[in-house]
Amino acid sequence: MKKNAKGIGLAIIGGGRVGLFRGEVAARHPSVEWIGLAEKNPNRAGEVGSKISADFVTQSHVELLKRPEVTCAIIATDEHLHVDPIMVALERGIPLLIEKPLATRLDESARVLKAIQEAKVDAVVGYTQRFRRRWLGAKEKCRTGALGDVTLVTSRAFMNRLVAIDNYKRTDDPSTISPMVISGTHALDICMWCLEGKTPVEVYARSIDKVLGPLYKGIDATAGMIMFSDGTVYHLNISWALPVNWPAAVYSLEVGIVGTTGVLTIDDTHRDIVLAVAKPQSEGYNPDTSRLVDFMGSYPPGDMALGELRGPMALETDSWLNRVALGLPTAAATVEEAHRDLMLTKALDLSAKRKQPVKLPLDPDALKEVA
Repeated sequence: MKKNAKGIGLAIIGGGRVGLFRGEVAARHPSVEWIGLAEKNPNRAGEVGSKISADFVTQSHVELLKRPEVTCAIIATDEHLHVDPIMVALERGIPLLIEKPLATRLDESARVLKAIQEAKVDAVVGYTQRFRRRWLGAKEKCRTGALGDVTLVTSRAFMNRLVAIDNYKRTDDPSTISPMVISGTHALDICMWCLEGKTPVEVYARSIDKVLGPLYKGIDATAGMIMFSDGTVYHLNISWALPVNWPAAVYSLEVGIVGTTGVLTIDDTHRDIVLAVAKPQSEGYNPDTSRLVDFMGSYPPGDMALGELRGPMALETDSWLNRVALGLPTAAATVEEAHRDLMLTKALDLSAKRKQPVKLPLDPDALKEVA
């Protein structure tokens, strides 16, 4: 273990919820000596800059990333705006924490992946749920062979439609936004992490668009299967079109992992702590005045307590800062895993669109279609 920590000059690109959360955690980290923020909205930039004690605030990520103080960066823009700041940051060769996904288009994700590999930059992707203790425990049981050879995995994710509506409103191209690509990818990443070493060879899926389709040209839900070369099957489904008053702040997930010598079930629905109030709360994802009941803990970053974010995003941010300052290993997703996750979610969407199975790896025609 390295005992001498490097001082960190942190650039945060994007001052939304995630940029704020990670910035507040970083401001308390002992190795962080300087913080810069790039946020296009000047009012938001001033608000977030003050909260994270930023030393420099600008509307231009290019200007920020040119600053000599910058030694690493967090890319926390909207999902469809990741590519440009990543490519600019690669010119500096600095370590990166990139919010998932690398890009919302598969061809752009492949371009980013190749650029990161060629630059030999230490880049990881923010699949925050890997830092929940229950998923770390699940990974350990699969890694150490407690279940034998895993043969079947199943996951079910339920979300109210607030996240979906927010994402569809923020994009000019709804075809790049789907429940699988934006949100289903979290459950998929966890399960693929537990299936590490197995090779997916085919996907099959169907989608529904009766709620979000007429309003936003969007998709309500997708259910599918991923088949592996050794016969393993992963069955997954997600709906992000539940009524707004569905009590999960964001994510309600159940997973089952069956092996030849064991089984593991994980309840991540957060029904163990239920909050019911007479007045709407101001925390969580896009608070809505009609929501008076909440499954606490279902907001993926975590919960605010005693003035600080507590939970997986705080743990993930601290872990990454320790990685940069001390060279310590982390449980973070690699850029290769992130690109694979995007490829699988795009393949599932393609299968649902075609109404037929899709072979993996994707052939040239399929690559063009999902691009």
